[in-house]
Amino acid sequence: MLKRFYDNNQPDSLAAKMRKRRLRLFQSLIETVPRPMKILDVGGTQQLWDYMELTDKPDIDILLLNISKVKVTASNISRTVGDARAMPEFEDNQFDVVFSNSVIEHVGAFSDQQRMANEVQRVGQRYFVQTPNHYFPIEPHFVFPFFQFLPFNMKVWIATNIKPGWYTPANREEAIELVNEIRLMRKQELKDLFPDASIFEEKFMGLTKSFIVYGGWEQSG
Repeated sequence: MLKRFYDNNQPDSLAAKMRKRRLRLFQSLIETVPRPMKILDVGGTQQLWDYMELTDKPDIDILLLNISKVKVTASNISRTVGDARAMPEFEDNQFDVVFSNSVIEHVGAFSDQQRMANEVQRVGQRYFVQTPNHYFPIEPHFVFPFFQFLPFNMKVWIATNIKPGWYTPANREEAIELVNEIRLMRKQELKDLFPDASIFEEKFMGLTKSFIVYGGWEQSG
């Protein structure tokens, strides 16, 4: 299994500052949603909800969906194993909110991303999806300049020999798996997949670092 190194204990890092701004937007949106509220977090962990101080709230029910089990201790959070691209276990509009942070770029090809987008919009009355911008000069997973534009074999070589960023593949096979796994998205693709959404651009030094796609919030209130 590929090993990630996400340093969530550096509050002054760029990633932490952008996450804080992003979550302020999300919290302002969910404040408009009547309670009790059911949230599906696609690909997330309890840590983010702890950070937002939304754990152990009796009027908020949060379900974490991941490809493997994650640790849960909060009274209002449960977990399940599943596939973001196909969620037949859930009914249409079953959740008040579907939340997903930096996941859709990991599910596979564009056709897989389309399947996830369709499912998010099907099972949720509202959705909030964040993903990095394909054109931002620093690739966010490898933290390497213009990595996403390099030839495939060069990406694999860098991942295997230099091991930059948040991942440490042990060998060439894992590096190939990792490079194949990540597909950063363009704004127009998100517009195509979420045609009724608003898109917020997270900026860094005037450049769009990532996108937040959100929709359905006009139902609130």
